[in-house]
Amino acid sequence: MPWKGEKDPYKIWLSEIILQQTRVEQGLAYYDRFVKYYPSINKLAAAPETAVFKLWEGLGYYSRCKNLIATSKFISHELKGKFPDTYEDILNLKGIGPYTAAAIASFAYNLPHAVVDGNVMRVLSRYFGISIPIDSAEGKKYFAGLANKLLDKKVPANYNQAIMDFGATICKPQQPLCSACNLQVECVAFNKNAVQEYPVKANKLIKRQRWFYYIIAEYKNNFVIRKRTRKDIWQNLHEFILIEHDKAVDPEKLMELQKVDKIIEGKYKLVSISGKYKQQLTHQTIHGCFIHIKIGKKTLPADHELIEKSKMKQLAFPRLITTHFTGEGSGLFG
Repeated sequence: MPWKGEKDPYKIWLSEIILQQTRVEQGLAYYDRFVKYYPSINKLAAAPETAVFKLWEGLGYYSRCKNLIATSKFISHELKGKFPDTYEDILNLKGIGPYTAAAIASFAYNLPHAVVDGNVMRVLSRYFGISIPIDSAEGKKYFAGLANKLLDKKVPANYNQAIMDFGATICKPQQPLCSACNLQVECVAFNKNAVQEYPVKANKLIKRQRWFYYIIAEYKNNFVIRKRTRKDIWQNLHEFILIEHDKAVDPEKLMELQKVDKIIEGKYKLVSISGKYKQQLTHQTIHGCFIHIKIGKKTLPADHELIEKSKMKQLAFPRLITTHFTGEGSGLFG
């Protein structure tokens, strides 16, 4: 990975923010594009926010992008472009927690701070047979303390990278390579034949189900859209007119029940109703359906605007929406 061995704190920070809640395979392409377009923190700070969100489009967890922009501007304007070089100052930056601060401090400045991610906690919990839940306040504090106690203070960057890689390639969540592991002799979980019982988690994730019915209102090759501003999923991204339900409904009946004429003034022509779409998020599942209509009057619901088709591709939309249009080959975002 291009960020391994990297000493530039900006690039380390960028890679860590991108890889939060993101698989390496997916994050790699985004990292490469960001470094290409914004090779320095000053370049990122000077970029239009819409352009940065567009580059982030499809990566999810858009609050990360919002924090990325805010922090880049703070460092560029308030700190004259100089990235902080102490753990405490790095931790005070917007959108940076103990894990990311430790990673930057360790890899950029070789400071003695243990990087404690899921891989590290899994290795430690199995090796020592620790039953404290990793998703509890007690667990997070315990594993952070243990990791820092074990840290090689002389070469913290090498040690951190080694234990993280070990967890990612050998002590994996599923089908760990115990037969090839050189720590198996002293591994408590291995010797108890209980490898899959570690790490312990206290909370079972219950996912929320939401149904999004998007009305794609078209007026003379223009489309009615809005920017999501509330503190919810996809904040700062754009979307079409949205009708949300807590259960599945018939799209055709939805148009009648919701009295669309109160949302869009005047008559409209139904063009098409899409099939079902689904996007899986960490804490919720979004079910989507798209209802394309053509309107005869240039009327807009509150907080919406009319955008030319040619300008749609410049705006960032949720993957649920871009997947629909990519699949149907409309070229709306092409």
